[in-house]
Amino acid sequence: MSKRAVLEVIALTPEDAVAAQAGGADRLELVTDMAADGLTPPVATFTAIRSAVDISLRVMLRLSDGFAAGDVDRLVRVAQEMRAAGAEEFVLGFLDADGSVDLAAVERVVEVLDGSRWTFHRALDHAADRDALRKQLADLPGLDTYLTAGSPAGVDTGLNTLLAEAGRYEQQLLVGGGLRLEHVPVLRAAGIDAFHIGGAARPEGWEHPVSAKAVAEWRHVLDER
Repeated sequence: MSKRAVLEVIALTPEDAVAAQAGGADRLELVTDMAADGLTPPVATFTAIRSAVDISLRVMLRLSDGFAAGDVDRLVRVAQEMRAAGAEEFVLGFLDADGSVDLAAVERVVEVLDGSRWTFHRALDHAADRDALRKQLADLPGLDTYLTAGSPAGVDTGLNTLLAEAGRYEQQLLVGGGLRLEHVPVLRAAGIDAFHIGGAARPEGWEHPVSAKAVAEWRHVLDER
């Protein structure tokens, strides 16, 4: 029997977090400001969510829309504040103007994470060379996951890339970005075992909280095999 697939859900509030856990989520990605595709939440939001649920939390480290690191000193301070508040897992990823990984920025932030586990997010899908990016990051401590749709345009366009990459890398592929339930069987058959949803957990839109029922539907589909 294949192992249970990981289901990660985006949470903006404690209400989101409670509903996602009730629906069967294994992990939450904590962000704020989805109009900017998800930025670092306030420390107070992290601590409130940490008190509300007992599943894993990955905190976004991102200060502005896009994939440029911006103020790296501020990023480092934010990462230190989150660590001091008890955060143990993170999400980050920065590119330079040429679409290469901004290794200097990533290394500075990872250094203060002190071995914490982290995800390199969908900046991968916007990189000039996916394989080159992975090679540059391969030895960084704590990196255990890549969040990817296989394409900047989403899973529909990136599906063949995802299937080709399944099992090729040490880090887990966490598939998200335009992911739909009908994608799951072919991805599971290829050995992909981690899935990330945001809008799919909110059938009434981002202005409404996570639906435990919607998350439970994903949990059921992921557990079918």
